[in-house]
Amino acid sequence: MRTITILIADDEPEIADLVELHLAKEGYRCMKVYDGQEAVAAVKKNTVDLVILDIMMPKLNGYEVTHYIRDGQHMPIIFLSARASDLDKIEGLIRGADDYVTKPFNPMELVARVNAQLRRSLQFNQPAQASKPALEAGGLVIYPEDRTAFLYGEPLELTPKEFDILCLLVRSPKRVYSSENIFEQVWSEAYYEGSGNTVMVHIRTLRRKLGDDKNKNKLIKTVWGVGYSFHG
Repeated sequence: MRTITILIADDEPEIADLVELHLAKEGYRCMKVYDGQEAVAAVKKNTVDLVILDIMMPKLNGYEVTHYIRDGQHMPIIFLSARASDLDKIEGLIRGADDYVTKPFNPMELVARVNAQLRRSLQFNQPAQASKPALEAGGLVIYPEDRTAFLYGEPLELTPKEFDILCLLVRSPKRVYSSENIFEQVWSEAYYEGSGNTVMVHIRTLRRKLGDDKNKNKLIKTVWGVGYSFHG
C-alpha cells in the first residue's frame, strides 16, 4: 500500500514543522510549502491525498488555492487558520474546505481530524468498490463484503451486530422480521427468554445512528406485536 501524502501549506515554518512532526508519527509523508503559489505547484506535480491550508498566505491566499484544487481535484482540505470567528469558519466551509481548525490548536486534535477525513475520502474513492454488489435504500449504501455503511454519504459507525441487523432488514424491504427471526439469523443461536430485549436494545441504538429518533419517516418501523421492518 502506498504512503499517504499530506501537503502542509503555511507561511509560518514553525507551525508547518509542528504539524509535520505529529503527522510523521502516524506514518504519513508530508510536503511543506510556504505560500499559495507553491501549494498550487505542489498539487499539480504530486499525488496529494489531503491538504492542510493556511488562509492568510503570500502570493495566493488559502481561498484562492482551494478554488484551484476544487476546479479539478477532490482531496480533503483542512483550513488551519488564526481567523477564529464563526463567520470565518462558515466562509471557509463555503469556499470548499472539508474541515476548519483554528490557531492556536491542539496537534493531536488536528491529527484526529486528518485521520477522519482520510478515512472518509479513501472509503469513497476505492476503485474496486464500485464493482462490488451494494445494498441501497432510503439514502443508505451498504457494502456487505467490506462491512461498511453510509447514510447520505456519511459513514455509519456500527457494531458488528448492528451492521448484521441492518443488512438483514435492508435485503428485504417492508418484510416484517420478528425478534426471534432477527436473533436466530444474526446471533446464530436458538431464541431464548431475554433475547427479545437484546434485539430491542440493538434496534434502538441502530435507529439512533440512522437518525430515526429525529425523523418522522423512520427507516426502521415497529409492527406492534409482530416485529420490525425496513422502509427506505
